Amino acid sequence: MAYVSRFFRLRKCVRTILKRVNMSNQACSPKVTHISDPRVCVIGAGIAGLASARYLKEEGIKFVVLESTRYVGGTWRYDSRVGYDENGLPLHTSMYMNLRTNLPKPTMELKDFPLPDDLPAFPSWRDYYKYIKDYAKHFDLERVIKFLHNVTLVSRVNDIWKVKYQNVVTGEEFEDEFDFVIVGAGHFSKPNMPNIPGEEKFSGSIIHSHDYREPFPYEGRRVLVIGAGPSGMEIVIDVANGAKTLFHSHHSEFSTVLPKHCISKPDVQEFNETGAIFKDGSYEDLDDVIYCTGFQYYYPYLDKSCGLNITPQSVTPLYRYMVNIYQPTLFMMGFVVKACQVVTLDAQARYATALIKGNFTLPSTEVMLEEWQKRADIVISRGRPFSEIHFLAETEDEYYADLTKESGIDRVPPVMFKIRSLSIEAMEDNLYTYRNYAYTVIDDENFVRTLDDKIVNNNGNNL
Repeated sequence: MAYVSRFFRLRKCVRTILKRVNMSNQACSPKVTHISDPRVCVIGAGIAGLASARYLKEEGIKFVVLESTRYVGGTWRYDSRVGYDENGLPLHTSMYMNLRTNLPKPTMELKDFPLPDDLPAFPSWRDYYKYIKDYAKHFDLERVIKFLHNVTLVSRVNDIWKVKYQNVVTGEEFEDEFDFVIVGAGHFSKPNMPNIPGEEKFSGSIIHSHDYREPFPYEGRRVLVIGAGPSGMEIVIDVANGAKTLFHSHHSEFSTVLPKHCISKPDVQEFNETGAIFKDGSYEDLDDVIYCTGFQYYYPYLDKSCGLNITPQSVTPLYRYMVNIYQPTLFMMGFVVKACQVVTLDAQARYATALIKGNFTLPSTEVMLEEWQKRADIVISRGRPFSEIHFLAETEDEYYADLTKESGIDRVPPVMFKIRSLSIEAMEDNLYTYRNYAYTVIDDENFVRTLDDKIVNNNGNNL
């Protein structure tokens, strides 16, 4: 009965979202007609923004990229600082010192720009950030980026996008008009904090993985890591090497055998001055806590006229996981989970560019909503959190095929999904050894997996 009740509550919630957003867009005509000489605003100079800039530039479409920092690369740029940058803006990067990609090289490459052969199968952030900078240089993208310009408001007025932005150094404010807006700012910068009772009493340190940079401050200490997503598991391994005791609060199943001083714990019930009481009644003294509890969707510059329902867990409704259904000249890039993120971003950038150029037209609002509703119903029927509306998972390759069928862009080869699937299996089997494998693409359907002769093995052992 509880499951049935949850099902109907979620479905009612989805219908309320659609009704509320629909009412605010009744007067809007969502059909994207061909616009001659369109002008495009790209928000962010990370991977999504750079890929979009490349394809818009190649098609001769007028555009500008607005980037709040003085750098390209978004979250892939390491910064030892936390909190705010020199201009008073929140630091968006979540990069930490020992991070390596958790997907192999073929699935981390942008189209027609391969990663260097001499890199390991799973490059470090240093190598991958250099790759991103080389990409921007190769396609001469930096000259079309307005660095140190922060977007403060995006609104839809009289069938045009008005974008306000500010020079973060001088404070000078601007407003320009655009036919299309591509939001490429990512969704890994606003920490999702669990707000556990007693946090204010705890005398030790509490941070979110967004602010985790290096393991050295945790050497010889009693550390609690909360969460077992990708960042949670990687940080557990990174911190465990030097911690006196590492407690890991989670409710996931994984095969990796961790060191004896790593102790699994259930959810935290509450903190006190010196430690945590867990929901099984046990208590542990702690020095430090690291929340690996994910991120929230947060776009304060998108006002109600944009026609989206934005919550910390989801952004809806989106057609093809990216097109704003009620204002389809607004694209939200990279709103996919459990996918080859870089490959997906590249495909989405090509799809958006093809639409802006007029190579194809979108279906009606009703058809786009039907596609979105089918995905929502699947999430609801499984009794899963509505945040999973952004999951591709086993439908990833089907998604790439759909993008190509509709827009005519080159298809992402099925081999990408196959590589990701096998690599994820290896990760789930052993977090210490999955990066020991190299994946070489043979053709669009096939690949081979071998031991990587450039590996830097995390635990010092051979397979």
